[in-house]
Amino acid sequence: MSMGCETIRAGIVGVGTYAPERVLTNADIQQIVDTSDEWIRTRTGILERRLASADEATSDLALTASRRALDDAGVRPEELDLVIAATNTPDMLFPATACLLQDRLGAANAGAFDLLAGCTGFIYGVAVGAQFIAAGTARTVLVAGAETLSRILNWRDRNTCVLFGDAAGSVVLRRVPGDRGILATALGSDGSGGHLLQLPAGGSRQPATAETVERNLHCLTMNGREVFKFAVRAMEDGANEVLRRAGMTGADVDFLIPHQANIRIIEHAAKKMKLPMERVAVNVDRYGNTSTASIPLALEESLHSGKIKDGDNVVMVGFGAGLTWAGLLIKWYDYKKR
Repeated sequence: MSMGCETIRAGIVGVGTYAPERVLTNADIQQIVDTSDEWIRTRTGILERRLASADEATSDLALTASRRALDDAGVRPEELDLVIAATNTPDMLFPATACLLQDRLGAANAGAFDLLAGCTGFIYGVAVGAQFIAAGTARTVLVAGAETLSRILNWRDRNTCVLFGDAAGSVVLRRVPGDRGILATALGSDGSGGHLLQLPAGGSRQPATAETVERNLHCLTMNGREVFKFAVRAMEDGANEVLRRAGMTGADVDFLIPHQANIRIIEHAAKKMKLPMERVAVNVDRYGNTSTASIPLALEESLHSGKIKDGDNVVMVGFGAGLTWAGLLIKWYDYKKR
């Protein structure tokens, strides 16, 4: 948004994450379902993932990550104008997990809502939050991506239970100076593929019954082959579109943070963008697919390891249930030096 010659652009000014303590390795999964460490590693790149404890819900993970993000930003909870929780595994259907988070944070002046866009939800949430700031209707926005996917897995389905983990990541958005901040976003969807990745029962189409429970319809189902083909296209298209909207090309990209679902998909995206893997965030080996938490998890690790520097053009790209995909391009603002 421009006011006169002045552009209001949102950027990330704080990051926080949380991963549960319990580690579930491939060797552990071998004791649960008919699979092997080699099979999982060669097809996905995953070595281990985290599982929430019995007393941890999605809002609990989001709370810790969000407190850390606020501390990182030097922002008090009462300064928040809006809380967005991107999640596929809310504490309950309603009230929104974002409202539970807003209350527990003490963000008394903030509106709050959940955003559901599959694994792409974090990018969608940042895109939405940035628009509130650009429009001048919010000064400070918290976006949390949090999941307890272990609660919706069928632990007898070896094609899905090996892939996912639990975690949370949050960012604080505020206006940033100069040419820094979010330069472009691109959001996409194709609902005709919704059946390829879904949790069939528990909504108005198939309310909970003894039969839906018996048939495991309250568990995630996925056509892995078709989702993989979609993901490869979506990652490439999402990155290209956001660069096009910013008037840039792959040669302008300094660092890539892809959704952490499968190492082969990540490597394909890097190859298409002609980026060496040292300029690509990868932690799928240690966390698996944490859905909306995967990009903020990878962002924080990349920042702490010094891979992202002030002024870098960073592309975030993801895909997920819906089907959805999205890209986001941000010129990094080193808020630590503000």
